[in-house]
Amino acid sequence: MVQPTRRDQSYHKSLGTPTNALVKEARILMVGAGGIGCELLKNLVLTGFGDIHIVDLDTIDLSNLNRQFLFRHEHIKKSKALVAKEAAHAFNPDVKIEAHHANIKDPQFNVAWFKGFTMVFNALDNLEARRHVNRMCLAADIPLIESGTTGFNGQVQVIKKGVTACYDCTAKETPKSFPVCTIRSTPSQPIHCIVWGKSYLLTEIFGASEEELAQIDNSEDSENAKEIEKLRQEAEALKNIRESMGTSAFPQLLFDKVYQDDINRLRSMEEMWKTRRPPQPLSYAGIIEQKTGSQRTTEEILKDGQRVWTLEENMVVFKDSLDRLSKRMESMKAAANGDSAQPVITFDKDDEDTLDFVTASANLRSIVFGIECKSRFDIKQMAGNIIPAIATTNAIVAGLCVLQSFKVLRGDYSVVKETYLSPFASQRLLASDVSRPPNPDCPVCSVAYTSLLVDTTRATLGNLVEDFLRLELGYGEEIVVNKGSDLLYDVEETENLTKTFGELGIGGDTFLTIIDEDDDNPRVNLELIVQESTTVDGKPIQAVNFPPPVSAPTDGSESQEPQSPIPRKKPSSSSNRNGVHAAEPSVTNGNGNVSEPSGSSPIKKRTISQVEEAEHQAKRSKLQTAVPDDDDIIIVEDTDGAIVIDDD
Repeated sequence: MVQPTRRDQSYHKSLGTPTNALVKEARILMVGAGGIGCELLKNLVLTGFGDIHIVDLDTIDLSNLNRQFLFRHEHIKKSKALVAKEAAHAFNPDVKIEAHHANIKDPQFNVAWFKGFTMVFNALDNLEARRHVNRMCLAADIPLIESGTTGFNGQVQVIKKGVTACYDCTAKETPKSFPVCTIRSTPSQPIHCIVWGKSYLLTEIFGASEEELAQIDNSEDSENAKEIEKLRQEAEALKNIRESMGTSAFPQLLFDKVYQDDINRLRSMEEMWKTRRPPQPLSYAGIIEQKTGSQRTTEEILKDGQRVWTLEENMVVFKDSLDRLSKRMESMKAAANGDSAQPVITFDKDDEDTLDFVTASANLRSIVFGIECKSRFDIKQMAGNIIPAIATTNAIVAGLCVLQSFKVLRGDYSVVKETYLSPFASQRLLASDVSRPPNPDCPVCSVAYTSLLVDTTRATLGNLVEDFLRLELGYGEEIVVNKGSDLLYDVEETENLTKTFGELGIGGDTFLTIIDEDDDNPRVNLELIVQESTTVDGKPIQAVNFPPPVSAPTDGSESQEPQSPIPRKKPSSSSNRNGVHAAEPSVTNGNGNVSEPSGSSPIKKRTISQVEEAEHQAKRSKLQTAVPDDDDIIIVEDTDGAIVIDDD
């Protein structure tokens, strides 16, 4: 008999024998190996988790080293996932770790692959990837522990299909965009001037001026349309100035164009300035004359990046960075030797040349419009969309993730918590609340999931709509078929019916959303996961583990159509083609047991109020008995609520 090691004995004492056994047998997926991921991986291997997979597409950057402690200077430009694997083995050589330097959205990470894990941890830094993992875990019916930090604030949430709210049950703030008319004509905040310097001026001089810029809202309303036309006209003027790049006249030509000529044109629109301060043009020659009395060199100014520079200092940096970028552009053109596309220089927060140019040009514009200037340190954060990352916050959140994982392994979802770290709260550092039930109106988790075996070379959209949805499942005419944000079919959009799945770009692990727009009695949304296969018995489309339609009981007086295994919603006041049905608050969640029900009839689900009441009854019962379980966990009722923060 193998004697337990000292490490194993410690695990048994701290976790208890049952939980320790679950930990050692668990197969864990960790998505993201950045700030939270490094702390989380360390915790997982030190806790005794025996089989861990890491997925991260990023490489290590110099700016990561201050908080991602698994990495060193010699690891720069190497894969985060691969380096994290090697570094974590030093903490516990007995743990099996597999690293994937890849995007979690790649085809190999499909639903079947997700089903091979006991639990998934999210340690991501972007909204799109979080939503993808959330959706994959729902489809695979695998618990997910979601986490995020923003500066000193943090959050941990347990997501379990049909039991707790998913990541998309609450609306998330969309990335900020700015109308082009505000950026070009009426800035009022420092960020407006920073976006102008980064996404307009730098791009016009050193980039591809014809490209549409992602941070400028180009919606075709009347006011924006006029500004876009002006933008095109000014691009032509700037093109002429670019031809003087490298000459001594270049800095003044550019400066006079954007800080004097354009500003005078704006001032001529008197109606625009009746209720706001008009901009004040700058004189290149006048600033140069004032600068002659300054004793600070360019090097001294650039080293003082945390102080807000004066007008004269911004002019010095403007000229110096413009000179550096011009020389770089000439070198790039010479290296290209006419054999490739026109070289461009794009903004990078870690590129000192572009950062200095954006800082100086943005501050000069702020001075023109009477807006507060910012230091280069602040502009680096704002222009680079940097959210301050605090190592201590990451460590606390990673620890909370592992604590919640013990409850998930035991299947004890009645005691899992949504936990929020907020050091500036008036009462305490950590606030927690019981997990919210699923939102019945959530477009992601309030759906029924099932898989389809599809011969994509033979199956057409018509086979799906007519033979499967209508004939087998009993859907009516008012249905919509979406592939992500693309509309494939509705009663007015029928041209795709004759096309095969392959022709429509539908392959393995594609999600198709079926929406029932029957206003009188709509079903919950149906999410179909396509699996490529040559089906048996000649049918090009077959459902996996999906029950046949159930005939409704009848008294013999009239014929009734078969009932679909997809449960119906109560009539909704409104619905749309994006998968959101505004159902009554008391309507039960369509999630839970509807994706692959084992019985022959739809399973009844509890309302939100019933779920909450059941949870509180369970808590009261445990509090009254006050008997700790084998792992000495005491349940304490928390009635103070949670501090909700944005975890993006």
